[in-house]
Amino acid sequence: MQLKRPIHLALLGCLLGAVANPAVAQGEVAGIVADPCAAGRAPSGASNATVFTRDFADLCHYRVQNAALMKAGNAPPRVVFMGDSITEFWGQKDAAFFTNRKLDRGISGQTTSQMLLRFRQDVIELHPQAVHIMAGTNDVAGNTGPATLEQVEGNLASMAELAKAHGIRVILASVPPAASFPWRPGLQTVPTIQALNVWIKDYAARHGFTYVDYYGAMATPEGGMKAGLAEDGVHPTREGYRMMDPLAEAAIRAVL
Repeated sequence: MQLKRPIHLALLGCLLGAVANPAVAQGEVAGIVADPCAAGRAPSGASNATVFTRDFADLCHYRVQNAALMKAGNAPPRVVFMGDSITEFWGQKDAAFFTNRKLDRGISGQTTSQMLLRFRQDVIELHPQAVHIMAGTNDVAGNTGPATLEQVEGNLASMAELAKAHGIRVILASVPPAASFPWRPGLQTVPTIQALNVWIKDYAARHGFTYVDYYGAMATPEGGMKAGLAEDGVHPTREGYRMMDPLAEAAIRAVL
């Protein structure tokens, strides 16, 4: 029996969707579900397609920790640090800095688009007094694909404005210096990082947010990281983080 046209097109759409999304075709959880984290995070070494399909913003990363913090009787954090690997490794290499209710919510490899998606869960719903946003390195690297500077700036602005709308004070950090990215050889990084930092500083001034300039403290005249401050030219050493600590503390005092 010949299928009626609407049913035929619906079936065709389902088949094309399965082909275009192999993770779903292989039985991955998809769509609206009760617990998207039930299957756990994508396994180490999984392709970007699998990682992005399962949990693009990695909302499952801090879900358990956030739930524990929100239990009755726990004081909310003073400051949440939202960022990428530079923020995540800060808590690992310089754990003593994250005391007095300072909370690290960095995730390695993330771009501003991913951070914006998890900003409500990992910042707003924790009700901090302030948020420290340091992002842009992985956008410059193109970790989630090509983007314009205007798109990156829009993501940063959206996070800052969401925080302000919820009574959270905002610290916007410069993108730290990097003459190159080991995982993106040949990419010209310095002009783009400098342009993004000019915008961040100007945006913070125009909107009454606090700007913290790690780039100015850590960069060589050529725009790379000063010797001894980064292991790979991008990610700070413990000494690098110790240079950042007082700058961050001064910014926190300024907003709180």
